Amino acid sequence: MNALVATNRNFKLAARLLGLDSKLEKSLLIPFREIKVECTIPKDDGTLATFVGFRIQHDNARGPMKGGIRYHPEVDPDEVNALAQLMTWKTAVANIPYGGAKGGIGCNPGELSKSELERLTRVFTQKIHDLIGIHTDVPAPDMGTGPQTMAWILDEYSKFHGHSPAVVTGKPIDLGGSLGRDAATGRGVLFATEALLNEHGKSISGQKFVIQGFGNVGSWAAQLIHEKGGKVVALSDITGAIKNSNGIDIPSLLKHVKENKGIKGFHGGDSIDPKSVLVEDCDILIPAALGGVINRENANEIKSKFIIEAANHPTDPEADEILSKKGVIILPDIYANSGGVTVSYFEWVQNIQGFMWDEEKVNSELKTYMTKGFKDVKEMCQTHNCDLRMGAFTLGVNRVARATVLRGWEA
Repeated sequence: MNALVATNRNFKLAARLLGLDSKLEKSLLIPFREIKVECTIPKDDGTLATFVGFRIQHDNARGPMKGGIRYHPEVDPDEVNALAQLMTWKTAVANIPYGGAKGGIGCNPGELSKSELERLTRVFTQKIHDLIGIHTDVPAPDMGTGPQTMAWILDEYSKFHGHSPAVVTGKPIDLGGSLGRDAATGRGVLFATEALLNEHGKSISGQKFVIQGFGNVGSWAAQLIHEKGGKVVALSDITGAIKNSNGIDIPSLLKHVKENKGIKGFHGGDSIDPKSVLVEDCDILIPAALGGVINRENANEIKSKFIIEAANHPTDPEADEILSKKGVIILPDIYANSGGVTVSYFEWVQNIQGFMWDEEKVNSELKTYMTKGFKDVKEMCQTHNCDLRMGAFTLGVNRVARATVLRGWEA
């Protein structure tokens, strides 16, 4: 099932639970604006190349729209639409004053030189500069983009609008980026896991974890869980997978990954088939890679008691049903991985105030937001007698619906 179908399905279930008016329900789904632009640049060899850039701005009832920009060869409009919508609900669940957006350029960043990427980013920014802005739409990095991309967007945007560090988040620290932003999603996953385990009278220490994906989110989550006394017993990335029932030595693994560009060849555990990592024996499973990895094919074999969705929509709706019958508790992506956008909000706030926080303040504020977020989700679960996914969706949709009605926008 693709991302858009799954997101729409969750939205409709939430709207039904909340008893939303059908006109309001329809208007909440329609994006505010869809932008598509042609970006032509001279390549290094002098030939011209054309790429399509776009931005879906889904909803701005609660504040400026917020969401990543991805550089990827198969940028599917449906998926981007789903991700823009998901950002609307995610920012509402996190209770930060934003709406949702998503965008990108259909290109393969691996095949472009640094100067070609810079030219492409600047042309894209020239085309959309009057449609984004500090109080309109605030982009961030996503697949295939990073702090350098944000620096180019900031510079190009500032040529038209004066120095505006708050127009993008995920910037390099030297240009107004926030301390703690790099670890934010992984740290948010830790705080979310702590909140959930706390509810069940457990703590991180002594629990067995399996993490799929060892990119930014997976590696930070592993490191922080390890520091808290959790045992990471299996891990995978695109190069391979390892297990060690006594717990993998995460600091050594991080060093190995830095030197060898991947898990493959690490001697602190036995090599296993990456496909089997999800069904390894553990207490807590953290999918932190791609969407749709937990599906009806493998759901029955999953042995963990808890699943923390660090990736976006890693669990198919069919797998959701199988797992809930087995009594597996799933902490949904829309809450579990919101640490990144929450610290992006802190970055934006610091830029607007022209006053930067120290890392300790960033982390303690993040913990406050994540802990409160879990409490709010649980309250919705009790009110509507539903699981955590629906608790999070009803919470997000309800906040957006209330803002929409208060503004007098409902049809």
